[in-house]
Amino acid sequence: MCDCCGLYSLEESERERKRERERGEMRSHGTSESFVKMPTIKFTKLFINGEFVDSVSGKTFETRDPRNGEVIANIAEGDKEDVDLAVRVARAAFDHGPWPRMSGFERARIMMKFADLVEQNIEEVATLDTLDAGKLFSSLKDYELPDAIKSLRYYAGAADKIHGDVLKMSRPLQAYTLLEPIGVVGHIIPWNFPSSSFFVKTSPALAAGCTMVVKPAEQTPLSALYYAHLAKLAGIPDGVLNVITGFGPTAGAAISSHMDIDMVSFTGSTEVGREIMKAAATSNLKPVVLELGGKSPLLIFDDADIDMASDLALFGFSFNKGEVCTAGSRLYVQEGIYDEFVKKLVEKAKGWIVGDPFDPNVCHGPQVDKVQFEKVLSYIEHGNREGATLLTGGKPIGDKGYYIEPTIFTDVKEDMLIVKNEIFGPVVVLMKFKTMEEAIRRANDTTYGLAAGIVTKDLNVANTVSRSIRAGTIWINCYLEEDRDCPFGGYKMSGIGRDLGLEALHKYLQVKSVITPIYNSPWL
Repeated sequence: MCDCCGLYSLEESERERKRERERGEMRSHGTSESFVKMPTIKFTKLFINGEFVDSVSGKTFETRDPRNGEVIANIAEGDKEDVDLAVRVARAAFDHGPWPRMSGFERARIMMKFADLVEQNIEEVATLDTLDAGKLFSSLKDYELPDAIKSLRYYAGAADKIHGDVLKMSRPLQAYTLLEPIGVVGHIIPWNFPSSSFFVKTSPALAAGCTMVVKPAEQTPLSALYYAHLAKLAGIPDGVLNVITGFGPTAGAAISSHMDIDMVSFTGSTEVGREIMKAAATSNLKPVVLELGGKSPLLIFDDADIDMASDLALFGFSFNKGEVCTAGSRLYVQEGIYDEFVKKLVEKAKGWIVGDPFDPNVCHGPQVDKVQFEKVLSYIEHGNREGATLLTGGKPIGDKGYYIEPTIFTDVKEDMLIVKNEIFGPVVVLMKFKTMEEAIRRANDTTYGLAAGIVTKDLNVANTVSRSIRAGTIWINCYLEEDRDCPFGGYKMSGIGRDLGLEALHKYLQVKSVITPIYNSPWL
């Protein structure tokens, strides 16, 4: 199960598909049928200093339901002036407010109450993310949101365990270190896992004693605003957690370049991450933590269980409609089992149910919006045009909404766009290899390094390959499995720094050394 990305287990996914086949109720596209009670959209304004307020400009933007393209709500459009207001109150809350000055135990109690409130409202926020992002309601309610809540509680548990060290000096000096909150943090959150990412970012920062300005993706603003409301109810002081909805080139750019923001944490594309680094460098040299793109390889060796390997492969590139930074979108299969594996994977892909994300029998819903839908289809067209062989899928589904079939290409070359670029949709390229050395070389032949998978029964192969691939996470005989205690991040152009684990807490802390002379001491 993935805490950062909200992934449900492969076993549960397979059980759902089997139940659907037994009933003989295959759904081929999204419907208007509602499987849950639709909530009233309660929060559409910016959240600054503990209040919901209109943007300075008074402008709004539409957030749309990817099942049908219809408008869900009009959301306040924050801009530079709104970011300035939010940063001002976050700075006051940090410099003069109670949150950084509370004991870790007091912060933890409030964070635990925050987690309880999210848990009490889990169905409503799951509905918001399904409406906004096209994510599976059942996965959100049963897996992603419970894991997000566990992340909040995990870091609450760490809040009163933040301490420095007493140092043994080589001269008559006494010294110790303090761990102090870094200050005002800007969090820029992606649209593919809006709730998980919200808590992966904010939870360790809150535990550290930071204040913050959060900018959710413009495609998926609803749940972040709801969490701001719950944070206030939990007792998080005004000004500590502020939410600015708006667009990347305006609100996001204002956060990245702001002279009074002390750090930026961003999850999104490598291209935008590069711009955030530039803005941070040319403003106040603020540190940045970047979790960026990926083009992750899954290597399947001759001794693999083909049924299990094909399940992992399908899940790896189709889960969450392929809108996963660690999607196993490059599939390398050893030549001895290649033909049998291809047959099995194509068969399973054809049984993967695409449809209304509120339907508990569906395996994946619509792409997040029309822009992403058209981007994925354009990559599929590139693959066809460049001479790749389309084994299955490749087409949109239905006459409304942004649904795309799981798509498998073979006969590809390493310089094709569908092999090199992150597509962020349910598309995989399938390639054959002969030796372990060839597989390692080809797996590393990418500018990315976020994750990789290995399927083999040979421990020596698993050990050698896992140590040879330059990626931040390596899965052996599993895929997309993560936990709140396991650091997550990338090598190369997949990012800088780590989310999750205690490493994530420490990135929101600064080390201060305190030194004083020792006079007439009988020992050092």
